[in-house]
Amino acid sequence: MENLTPNKKDLDPIEIASRDEIAALQFHRMKRSLRHAFENSPFYRKSFIAHDVHPEDLKTLADIAKFPFTVKQDLRETYPFGMFAVPQNKLVRVHGSSGTTGKPTVVGYTAGDIDNWANLVARSIRAAGGRQGDMLHNAYGYGLFTGGLGAHYGAERLGCTVVPISGGMTERQVTLINDFKPRIIMVTPSYMLSILDEFHRQGLDPRESSLQVGIFGAEPWTNAMRQEIEQAFDMHAVDIYGLSEVMGPGVAQECVETKDGLHIWEDHFYPEIIDPVTGEVLPDGELGELVFTTLTKEGLPMVRYRTRDLTRLLPGTARSMRRIEKITGRSDDMMILRGVNVFPTQIEEQILKCKGLAPHFYIELGRSGRMDNMTVHVECTVDYVEESARATSAKELAHHIKSVVGVSTKVEVRDPASVGRSEGKAKRVVDNRPKE
Repeated sequence: MENLTPNKKDLDPIEIASRDEIAALQFHRMKRSLRHAFENSPFYRKSFIAHDVHPEDLKTLADIAKFPFTVKQDLRETYPFGMFAVPQNKLVRVHGSSGTTGKPTVVGYTAGDIDNWANLVARSIRAAGGRQGDMLHNAYGYGLFTGGLGAHYGAERLGCTVVPISGGMTERQVTLINDFKPRIIMVTPSYMLSILDEFHRQGLDPRESSLQVGIFGAEPWTNAMRQEIEQAFDMHAVDIYGLSEVMGPGVAQECVETKDGLHIWEDHFYPEIIDPVTGEVLPDGELGELVFTTLTKEGLPMVRYRTRDLTRLLPGTARSMRRIEKITGRSDDMMILRGVNVFPTQIEEQILKCKGLAPHFYIELGRSGRMDNMTVHVECTVDYVEESARATSAKELAHHIKSVVGVSTKVEVRDPASVGRSEGKAKRVVDNRPKE
């Protein structure tokens, strides 16, 4: 893999500013954003009054802890536009969630919001090793999901040539990668594995492809998965982070020269880490739930939005801005099995240790009597289809999970290509336990 360390003169000055300069800018923007939310969003005006706080109570950045949290349910209860801080005719675009668990959450953007978003995704692609003139294969889903259009506008802002293929049609994805020869791909890591399978199905060597940089996001993934993809394609695999409620992709980005966590673009987003149970703010370095306050959003400002993502805040390295550790999971994805906290990423890490197993899996939760149980359904590789080989792999995986994660589990090793493939975010958990 080539050295993609960017030239410092190409960076935005704020990326390498002093911490004092960053904090001063954050404070100025936070005061303005809180005032904008209070004066223009009926939801926030009511919320601030109910909690007896006012934007003028912000005397230091730490005073943001006086303000109430915002949660996803707030967006559902004010569906569709009740949280916005500008009239509908000032919005140039709306995005939304799929709404598979109830009403969708709807987010909106002014022209200024879209401009900032494009700039931040462009900054993220550059931090990942992208450059003006690169061809970028965008396999994030287009539509209400923020991934496709968010990546698209940012890539164009950087000066890339965008191939807007979206998700799906995996055979065609590989054909266009071979024919168009893009240097960068943006896609979910789970769907990148499907693309890898298709390379092999077509008898193509992925290491001979033109891809030099993969920018992966929208779901948690492990460093073991990074190594798997980098070795398979002989390219750099870096993490991008975002969520629709806060902006979309481009809230934080891993820098290709260090690959040591994601730098938050702190000139636009103020991060906190809290105890997910008590809500107490935790010091940098401690593991907890990530919370964001937007500093520049006009259409839908967010004050202390609880992401449910679990990580820790770390000092800057390649940039002055603080980093978040790779997301280990979500508090609402966490499974509690016989008193042990279990995350899908932990299971993925153990699968990648086992010879004969492919990184396509899902977890099934059930109940026998009073006891919850877990079954890991995972594919074997094409050279491990014999029953004895499968049994060996199953035993090895169950041992790793018991030793590292701390729970006993059943392992079902299935045929190659028998686990459903995701074209977007992977669904890793099927909960068949009886509803209480």
